[in-house]
Amino acid sequence: MWWRLSLPVQAELEESLLWKLNVLGVHRLAVQHAPETPDQRILLAWLPAHEWPEEQRSELFCSLTPLAETFGLVLAQPVWDELADEDWSLSWKQHWQPDPVGERMLILPAWLDVPDEYAHRLVLKMDPGSAFGTGSHPTTRLCLEALEQQPPSGLRVADLGCGSGVLGLAALGLGARQVLSVDTDSLAVRATADNAVLNDLSIDALKVTKGSVEALAKLLEEQPADLLLCNILAPVIEALAPHFQSVLRAGGRGLLSGLLVEQAPRLTEVLGSLGWIVEPLAEQGRWGLLEIRR
Repeated sequence: MWWRLSLPVQAELEESLLWKLNVLGVHRLAVQHAPETPDQRILLAWLPAHEWPEEQRSELFCSLTPLAETFGLVLAQPVWDELADEDWSLSWKQHWQPDPVGERMLILPAWLDVPDEYAHRLVLKMDPGSAFGTGSHPTTRLCLEALEQQPPSGLRVADLGCGSGVLGLAALGLGARQVLSVDTDSLAVRATADNAVLNDLSIDALKVTKGSVEALAKLLEEQPADLLLCNILAPVIEALAPHFQSVLRAGGRGLLSGLLVEQAPRLTEVLGSLGWIVEPLAEQGRWGLLEIRR
C-alpha cells in the first residue's frame, strides 16, 4: 500500500518543497497544474505505507512548514489518500501533461506523444520522476522564455545549478554549440544526464558533473562560456557572484533567476560592485530575472 500526499502550494514554494522532500528521502513527486492556471498548483507525493505511519507523516509535514514561513506564507493542510500497490505508479504519471512554454517550446513527459496542436514546437523530453524542476516553476519559465527571445545560436553555454537540465536542453534545442552543467546534488547530475539521453544528445553536446562554480570552471577547461545560466536562490547567487568571471567571458551574457523581485536591488548592488552591468529582464509573479554583462 501507498500514501499519496496532496498539498496545495504557492508557486514560489514549489522548488523549495521539492528540494526538501528529496532531501528527506521522498523521491516520487509531481506538481499538478494546468498551463492556463499556473498559480494553482498541487504538490503530490507517494510514500510506501509501511515506511510512513501517521507519526512519521506528521513529522514530515512539520519539517516543511519552515520553508513557507521563510516567504511569509502558511502551508495548507495536507490530504492523505491510501492507494493499492498497482495504482500508485500509474497515478503519479497521470498528473504530468505536455506543457507549452513561450512561443516555440514544449516540455513533454517522456512517456507521452506530442499532441498534434504542439507538433510545430521544440520538444524537450523530461522524466519528472527525478524530483527536479521540469519547467513549471516561474523562475525556470523566465529563463526558458529569455532563451527563446534571444536564442544562443552557436554559443558555448554554462549551466550553474542545472537541476533537471531543462535549461541546457532548451539552449541546445535553440542552437547552442555546447552546454557544460554542474549541480551540487548528485541526483540532479543523474537527472540531467538521463534527460540528455532522452533527447538523443551526445556526451560532447551536454556535459554534466557534480560540483559548484569551481567544478564548472574546470569543466569549461578555464575557457569561460559565452552564456551563463544560473537559476538558483538569491543568497546562493550572491555567494557565487565573485567567481562568475571564471565561468563567463568578458562580453558574454548571464541570465540569473531564482530570486524574488524584492531581492533584486540587493543582488544588483552586489553584482555592480563586482563590475557587472545588471539589467532586470522580466518578472513573473513574485519572481524576477536579471541579465548581467561586463
